[in-house]
Amino acid sequence: MTTATTPTTDPADPTEQKQAGAVDRFFEITKRGSNYATEVRGGIVTFVTMAYIVILNPIILSTPDVDGNTLNGAAVAAATALTAGVMTVLFGVVTRLPFAFAAGLGINAFIAFSVVGSVTWPEAMALVVINGIVIVLLAATGLRKMIFDAVPVQLKLAITVGIGLFIAFIGFVNAGFVTATGNPSPPVDLGIGGSVASLPTLLFIITLLAGGVLIALRVKGAILIALVGGTVLAAVVNLIWPFGLDFGFAGGIVSLPDLSLIGAVDFGFDLSKVGALALVMIVFTLVFSNFFDAMGTMTGLAKEADLADEKGDFPRIKSALVVEGVGAIVGGGTSSSSATVFVESGAGIGEGARTGFATVITGGLFLLAMFFTPLTSLVPGAIAGAALVLVGAMMLSQIKHIDFSDYRVLLPVFLTITVMPMTYSIANGIGAGFVSWVVVNALSGRAKTIHPLLWIVAAGFVLYFARGPIEALFA
Repeated sequence: MTTATTPTTDPADPTEQKQAGAVDRFFEITKRGSNYATEVRGGIVTFVTMAYIVILNPIILSTPDVDGNTLNGAAVAAATALTAGVMTVLFGVVTRLPFAFAAGLGINAFIAFSVVGSVTWPEAMALVVINGIVIVLLAATGLRKMIFDAVPVQLKLAITVGIGLFIAFIGFVNAGFVTATGNPSPPVDLGIGGSVASLPTLLFIITLLAGGVLIALRVKGAILIALVGGTVLAAVVNLIWPFGLDFGFAGGIVSLPDLSLIGAVDFGFDLSKVGALALVMIVFTLVFSNFFDAMGTMTGLAKEADLADEKGDFPRIKSALVVEGVGAIVGGGTSSSSATVFVESGAGIGEGARTGFATVITGGLFLLAMFFTPLTSLVPGAIAGAALVLVGAMMLSQIKHIDFSDYRVLLPVFLTITVMPMTYSIANGIGAGFVSWVVVNALSGRAKTIHPLLWIVAAGFVLYFARGPIEALFA
């Protein structure tokens, strides 16, 4: 097996050889032990596992705003694909890292279920833009990197493990393997009434186990093979025993994208409907969610790709943090919500993606998805869920680098790892870890070891967690 770059041009043409070499050097493909075929495969896998956001984001952003108005679903889908494509390509070229962008699930849910009850959709998206501007300023001045450096390495590793459990939990839920009971206890259950004997869940299990076997055998393209094989199997099973999947494309597979929501933002906030303090708290919450979700996700993905050093730093980190802030500005400007690094990028990394070349491939597919929206829903949720669980299991391996012998480390790490999946929020897990790290270490004789910025961030998270009572107090 060779690690040389897979030829993509005629070797007899020196000009094309030189161009190919320039691309290789720019993205550091060979330097990072990868090749073109692996990067393309990784980019495709990342897109396949993320494509659901083009369908899911319009559903989440369908909530009526304070005036009873809703966003057009087709326009949101097109804007989601456009923003994901543009930001993913930009991030790949600027940072040369294998991290893809799309509308952040936690942020879009916060906007849909907590913000538009007080403001209109254009005003809500203006707040997302303001949030992005704040993040860009923090990153450009180096403050965001300083905060990042202040985080203990144990917490950075815990963030990686927590994200692994989080995306695995997303996979379990999307596949119907884990369901909500609607009861106080137990809040979740296995399948339906404790049974997994439903066709989507059985397809999830088959795909998960098949992917696990392929990975164990070190088969190249294991996750992609599992995804394609699971989708084909689902199509065949659906023909014999229909269970709601639509592989017929009765409405056609190609359509011109509706880009009418681009620029539909309104900074003229009606303070008679929402107070200035409430607007400040909304931006504060958006910044904290965006800031630490992205930081945690980037840390986890960099570790998974073996691109992070012992401190958790990775190449071009400042540029990465700036571009991530730009994603919020662009996402707000297109009314698709803040675009941020997606944890599903781990699927492509699991396939061997190590550079921004894979990210450019993913971004290009998102741009094509604007015209082929029905195709983005081709992979059933249960099949994509299996890929997420496989990646989550891989990311869990980072736990071996954490020393649990000191309870000052154990408790914050435990909270970081468990709060993420239990509250369905990366930011909540990071906040629980930061606050508990400061409190436990400060009150057990190690106050001097805590970086001053960590005190500030922990205090910020205390406000973040108490934002509900604070807003009510000043309402």
